[in-house]
Amino acid sequence: MASVAMRRGVVRPLVTEVGLLAVLFAFYKWGRMLVAHGPGVAMENATRLWGFERSWLPSEVGFQHWALEWDHTAFLANVYYVGVHFPGTALLLIWLYTRHRSSYSRVRNQLVALTAAGLFVQMFFPLAPPRLAGVGLVDTMLTVGPSAYPAETDGIANQFGAMPSLHIGWALLVAVTVVRVSRSRWRWVVALHAPVTVFVVVVTANHYWTDGIVAALLLATAMAIVSLVGRVRQGGGHAADAHEFRGSGRSSGDLADREPRAARPVPAAGDGHGDRLHDREGDRDGVPGTDAPARDDLVLA
Repeated sequence: MASVAMRRGVVRPLVTEVGLLAVLFAFYKWGRMLVAHGPGVAMENATRLWGFERSWLPSEVGFQHWALEWDHTAFLANVYYVGVHFPGTALLLIWLYTRHRSSYSRVRNQLVALTAAGLFVQMFFPLAPPRLAGVGLVDTMLTVGPSAYPAETDGIANQFGAMPSLHIGWALLVAVTVVRVSRSRWRWVVALHAPVTVFVVVVTANHYWTDGIVAALLLATAMAIVSLVGRVRQGGGHAADAHEFRGSGRSSGDLADREPRAARPVPAAGDGHGDRLHDREGDRDGVPGTDAPARDDLVLA
């Protein structure tokens, strides 16, 4: 019975989380189709944005032509654009859920807030990507493939929602999270996902530099909001605890008189209790979801 209860305690939260993410993915697809616009306004916005960028940013045309001087650059960039965006973010969530559970909810909420903000911007500022704006960039997905944008209009992509670049926003979230949470030396390799994504979205002519800048600003805002909400909730929890103690007649002095758990004496290693304590700690370290960083927690055992 105990083992059955333990399995239910592990399976139920996982099933709930998978169901929640499935609903969010469906909302993401529906939202992108909801905010889809025709080419008219999106092309006008692209013309204005292109003129705005030329006063302070390097040309995406020159950058793309430089990158395409190397063989296979277009094909590899297309593959990365198509094949890493969703899987890379999903792997981040899986890794957090199994190895760093206490960070999972925070990062998931940041992802949801960033994506919702991105859909909001797309609703009010439709933007044609450089490959469709007629500014001199090559559509590598059309000329080389593979393409993330099939001819059918019922796909997941909104081809006139270049602003902001959720590719860059999600990649930045992956990089920042791995660097903050992991202690593995491989975290810096994973962090390269962000600059590589910036390179890829420009080389494939799917985004302007400004799309990435706006995505970074939205991510910073989403992280700040999630952090603020977390602090407010924690403050409410502390206030509730204080109210409970007042209601039970306990004073703050009673709390001060209680011996802190960390200050309690630890049994010596030779009296038998220390060995059992060590065994329990060793067992705990093997349980998925604990936040004690593994020596190499980015490499699957």
